[in-house]
Amino acid sequence: MSDPIRLEPGDQAPDFTLSDADGQPVTLSKVLADTGKSVVLYFYPAAMTPGCTTQACDFRDNIAEFAAAGFTVLGVSPDKPEKLAQFREQESLTFTLLGDPDKDTLRAYGAFGEKKNYGRVVQGVIRSTVIVGTDGKVTKAFHNVKATGHVDRIKKELGV
Repeated sequence: MSDPIRLEPGDQAPDFTLSDADGQPVTLSKVLADTGKSVVLYFYPAAMTPGCTTQACDFRDNIAEFAAAGFTVLGVSPDKPEKLAQFREQESLTFTLLGDPDKDTLRAYGAFGEKKNYGRVVQGVIRSTVIVGTDGKVTKAFHNVKATGHVDRIKKELGV
């Protein structure tokens, strides 16, 4: 089983431009420059699935704390904008969801590749979160995380 890329603290975060739930382009370097905030970039397998909904709602419920601590939250999945918009409306999500149907950004961040699913090796999204500092460098990286409890772990690690 070949391991995907694993970004480490100090690595330059790969820049990207992806469409948001409204089909508008969002570029990481522009978000960093425009907001002056670090980015919590979390990668999840699919909108409107149980684990991903739990995780998204955890971010939603803690978004004010992240914002107050100087963080912008961006969620990335292989979904198309239409599905992301439906997910956003259904769960009242208040942060930006980005679609990466080509999976190029997912791969660049080590969030797509071989993983074990019920004992079988499959290709898929590896639930991951990468914290990108205002300088565009990775400050923390969490790979192969569980949906439940992950937001609390990130808050603890970041002192939020």
